[in-house]
Amino acid sequence: MNSSARSGGLLTDKYELTMLAAALRDGTAHRSTTFELFARRLPAGRRYGVVAGTDRFLTALPDFGFDDAALGLVSEFLDPETLRFLADFRFRGDVEGYPEGELYFPGSPVLSVRGSFAECVVLETLALSIFNHDTAIASAAARMVSAAGGRPLIEMGSRRTHEQAAVAAARAAYLAGFAATSNLEAHRRFGVPVLGTSAHAFTLLHTGADGELAAFRAQVDAQGVGTTLLVDTYDVATGVANAVAAAGPGLGAVRIDSGELAVLADQVRDQLDGLGATGTKIVVSGDLDEFALAALRAAPVDSYGVGTSLVTGSGAPTAGFVYKLVDVDGVPVHKRSAAKVSAGGPKQALRVSRPTGTVVEEVVYPAGHPPEVDGPARALSVALARRGDVVAASGAEALAAARDQVTAGLHSLPWEGLKLADGEPAIPTRVLSPAG
Repeated sequence: MNSSARSGGLLTDKYELTMLAAALRDGTAHRSTTFELFARRLPAGRRYGVVAGTDRFLTALPDFGFDDAALGLVSEFLDPETLRFLADFRFRGDVEGYPEGELYFPGSPVLSVRGSFAECVVLETLALSIFNHDTAIASAAARMVSAAGGRPLIEMGSRRTHEQAAVAAARAAYLAGFAATSNLEAHRRFGVPVLGTSAHAFTLLHTGADGELAAFRAQVDAQGVGTTLLVDTYDVATGVANAVAAAGPGLGAVRIDSGELAVLADQVRDQLDGLGATGTKIVVSGDLDEFALAALRAAPVDSYGVGTSLVTGSGAPTAGFVYKLVDVDGVPVHKRSAAKVSAGGPKQALRVSRPTGTVVEEVVYPAGHPPEVDGPARALSVALARRGDVVAASGAEALAAARDQVTAGLHSLPWEGLKLADGEPAIPTRVLSPAG
């Protein structure tokens, strides 16, 4: 039995291993295969998606194995031959796909995994769980970044989701253009900038007639005048007056977390200016989504805090990706089920643009056979792993590149592709058959 600490293989569904056992028994486990991860359609109301989770998936590959404890668990339903296979399991195939941060559309071959059926099929759940979650968050975050019109966004949704999902969500949001997170583990693990000052509890802790003022003075004493004071625990106007009294006109920012935010922001701006705090910024939070952000574009708001809507995908908690077998021993295979038809054979894609750089079409074609297209075109698929070894950039370098990729992608869309209203995908996808 394997005595290593690799137990990531349990991050899967039982049927992946029962399929493996059956394939080992009938001799098909070692057939050469290609699996692809793609979305048949975008979530309702979305015009584009943002690929996220690539680096997390590649980082998980070396740990996807079965230690003694994991083998003991799966021995309850697996035969000795399958257990021996899993004891020595290590993915040794090839992976290619869209760079993290790249936009995708219906039918885009976001990830292609090549190897034996045995080593590729067991990765299905891992790939789908990571890409479906992270991509959903990044896609929602990108819409919010676009709606915010250049004003910074802070991710603060840790208390609204699973504790580990919160860390991945913070990374995905930062990848899509958010400026910072409140989550310390995301800061430690991924280097995402972290921000945070105080909640209502700290104000409520200071009881008495001058409790709010005492709370603000204590916070300024601990964190300096550049801190952000939360002014809506009681009365906003009184809170602003107390904030400036505690910190002086050099106060960094005030935050409003409830009420009619646009109206309050106007009133608070006028009040701050009247008190000489002309450089004090206004931060707003409180159940914001991309539509609320768009509605605040005309308000004198300097930055936003977004929580629940972001970490739940703002109405689309999954990207809708599937992971399908498309090739066996060089022969294309595909489903024909109603409403779930897929195209067979390994695929790659080009994105075609006008000379101005505005994209107009995505062309999906049989791998290795790029078509001639009318206009400038950019190949989308890149090598991610070869013979099981990761060849793509990772860590801070990968995250920085992904942020740049998202920015470039959003700038390349036709203007109507950035609309928040329901509509068709920003650009059409054309899928070419193996015959061309």
